[in-house]
Amino acid sequence: MKLTICELSYLNELITSCVNTITCMSLFKNQVTDEELKSLLNTHFPIHIEDYNRKVEFVKDVSTATGKLNVPQLNTSIFSEDVNETKSATPITVNTNVTTLTDREIALSYFLTLKRAGKEYAISSMEVTNPNLRQFLKDAYTMSCNHSYEIYEWMAKHNYYPIIVSTGEQTGSIASIYNTIPLN
Repeated sequence: MKLTICELSYLNELITSCVNTITCMSLFKNQVTDEELKSLLNTHFPIHIEDYNRKVEFVKDVSTATGKLNVPQLNTSIFSEDVNETKSATPITVNTNVTTLTDREIALSYFLTLKRAGKEYAISSMEVTNPNLRQFLKDAYTMSCNHSYEIYEWMAKHNYYPIIVSTGEQTGSIASIYNTIPLN
């Protein structure tokens, strides 16, 4: 089975994205100062390398590519407890003369990269015809989701990204619009 032009196009874009992610993560790992964030980056990094390699295998020879990706389990810590307090995020100052990145800038850049990659994996997984490639892209989507959640947790814990809990009135307003449908 050969790749369709659509599959090849998606893979090309996703491989280029991986090159960017891996390059940035290499820089991030050398500049990060927070030990917890450094540990997350070091844990995530080899999975991004594996992700890249699987995509390259599909492009080089789709008939032998397994597409099996080691999908990490979601590791949660701070959100396992009820979030009942709304905190404002620490204000950010945009750095227009960057020589080194702060841990916040590293986490935010990586988080936004994971979110964008996850969207691309989701879209492309719905449009490919090769079952192995489809499963791989679904696994890569899950990997992006799990990694982004861990980075989001780290940012929220350090008050770099707001957790804003809805009020009972807000929830009630939305809940009042919908009713469940009885199953026959």
